[in-house]
Amino acid sequence: MRLYGLKNCDTCRKALKSLPNAEFVDVRADGVPENLLSQALATFGEALLNTRSTTWRGLEDAQRSRPAMELLKEHPTLMKRPLIEKDGSLTLGWTAETRSTLGVA
Repeated sequence: MRLYGLKNCDTCRKALKSLPNAEFVDVRADGVPENLLSQALATFGEALLNTRSTTWRGLEDAQRSRPAMELLKEHPTLMKRPLIEKDGSLTLGWTAETRSTLGVA
């Protein structure tokens, strides 16, 4: 299981605490593999973009209108977090539904 997020993100830290065996990937330092980004975009669509983030607010309107894949490759911190990959399936966020899917109380 891999958890993609930011090391200073409170939600990612909560998820990591509940998933001690997960491999953590810091998207700011390591990025997200393009094939995984493609799969996540196909699964979650525009919901993958965190439009409430500081990074998003710092973008100009012209940049915001670019395709999501381009934005996420250039600014991986725009991705909602955490993105969790387990056995080829993806979950996004740390909701009750995500925890239930992963078998975490």
